[in-house]
Amino acid sequence: MSTTITLPRPDDWHLHLRDGAMLNTVLPHTTRHFDRAIIMPNLVPPVVRADDACAYRDRILAAMPADATFTPLMTLYLTEDTDPEDLAAAYASGLITAVKLYPAGATTNSASGVRNFEKVRHVLDKMAEIGCPLCVHGEVTHDDIDIFDREAAFIETVLDPLRRAIPELRVIMEHITTKNGVDYARAGGDNLGATITTHHLIINRNHILVGGIKPHYYCLPVAKREEHRQALVKAATSGDARFFLGTDSAPHLDHHKESACGCAGCFTAPNTMSLLAHVFEDAGALDQLRAFACENGPAFYGLPVNTGTLTLTKQDTPVKFPSKIETPEGQLTVFDPGFDVFWSAE
Repeated sequence: MSTTITLPRPDDWHLHLRDGAMLNTVLPHTTRHFDRAIIMPNLVPPVVRADDACAYRDRILAAMPADATFTPLMTLYLTEDTDPEDLAAAYASGLITAVKLYPAGATTNSASGVRNFEKVRHVLDKMAEIGCPLCVHGEVTHDDIDIFDREAAFIETVLDPLRRAIPELRVIMEHITTKNGVDYARAGGDNLGATITTHHLIINRNHILVGGIKPHYYCLPVAKREEHRQALVKAATSGDARFFLGTDSAPHLDHHKESACGCAGCFTAPNTMSLLAHVFEDAGALDQLRAFACENGPAFYGLPVNTGTLTLTKQDTPVKFPSKIETPEGQLTVFDPGFDVFWSAE
């Protein structure tokens, strides 16, 4: 006997599609279930100007399956040389939906990110003036800060002072991984939201390290202690409008993950909605999945909830997801939660 849930088509408020052959391979896995996604701009070279965003959007649209109904929501990569007028024009035209802040060196392709926040203050002031949201990778990158403490240090030393200085700026704390992040988001007021990834709801740091290093669980921000994972699950399943889905699905070829200096990222686009149904059911909160995956994000960004639907069905036998996906450049591993999942998504 099956259980069926019908939801509005969800959105992904943090997605990596890459470019070229990888874009063509991974995009259909998102368009199958999602109507919209905030597209990360950390290409090489990064998407820093309106012309870059326009060209990248065109490449995404050209790669879409013929029957897909999907809107890529473009972003610009904030640098210390960002032109606030170019940014404002891109936002006014609807070309971009947000701007992405990477502290320099924080994650994949972040070398062009911000080192001196005073050098972008005039850009942030302009964004606050026009209402353009800032998506934040919330980690410091100082050598003296332990990697497991980077998020908490960023909140204390960068994010809170920034928001006090520019309270009108709308900010999304992306892929929060700690109870510190949950608590700060809860107390942050109407101009602060937070995304939570699928994989951070499932894994803690033991999954990466116990019994041998698991490179396909390595991501940035890195997974933290179990108490933090539990705080994320509680936040995601609470119905609190501050929290919404941003998968941070980040494809890397296996030979780049399984190496002496493996890339950070989990590829969750093919099975996110099934995994979320499992997590929410396990928490006794299936009734809150709609808010987290379909309603809270659009509300924060001032967009309507999607009119199409997605059906989740709980079946008697485990759903079979592909473990690997072939690309023209090599294999790509799909995130494995480490347990059987009985929810299918159509």
